[in-house]
Amino acid sequence: TMRTVLNSHSKVTVLRSDLHVVIDQGFLDVPGNLFQKKFRNPEELQNDIELKCLNNLMSLLELSTDIRVLLNGVSSNLQAFVIQPSRSEEEFRKLASDFQLRWNFLLSAVSKAMTLNYADSFG
Repeated sequence: TMRTVLNSHSKVTVLRSDLHVVIDQGFLDVPGNLFQKKFRNPEELQNDIELKCLNNLMSLLELSTDIRVLLNGVSSNLQAFVIQPSRSEEEFRKLASDFQLRWNFLLSAVSKAMTLNYADSFG
């Protein structure tokens, strides 16, 4: 399980490295790969909140493997990218559902790529 991975510093180091490889090598099965930085405008990358959240989560893995810290990071991202920008309940629902769909899609692609390419480090 991920708890086992998070409790091992060496496994977390390998996991972080493998995540970077999966992203940098373009192994993610997503249309218009979010991570093809060579072909994308840097300003456009700033608009992909799910990419920002994944990058933030990966950065947190460098500092801590405490699940509470990781969950607080996700919570902070939700606050910054979904809750605060919402000006109405309707807008909040739209932002929240859009984020949830895109975030789940991205995490599914990451899980698939990690399983197919780096099963050992993925726990």
